[in-house]
Amino acid sequence: MTVKPLLDRVLLKQEAAEETTKSGIVLTSSAQEKPQISKVIAVGPGGIVDDKEIKMYINVGDRVIVGKYAGTEIKVDGQEYTIVKQSDILAIVE
Repeated sequence: MTVKPLLDRVLLKQEAAEETTKSGIVLTSSAQEKPQISKVIAVGPGGIVDDKEIKMYINVGDRVIVGKYAGTEIKVDGQEYTIVKQSDILAIVE
């Protein structure tokens, strides 16, 4: 199945959570913090949203930082993804 975001939406896949602390303590899955860095899987075409033209400046393959509770989480073919608006992306990680 393929997911194609519409308008100013971006499809993200979260990177793996840290399994150990800096001091070497192994964390259980319930104690691991949700990662804020995600990889861009697909980008919508942009267009007119609320009478304003939206130009997409995020590209497929970029690593980005999003807010902890931003977007809508979906599950497709056993993989978990998040769909966010481009404006919910806080930064590009280089």
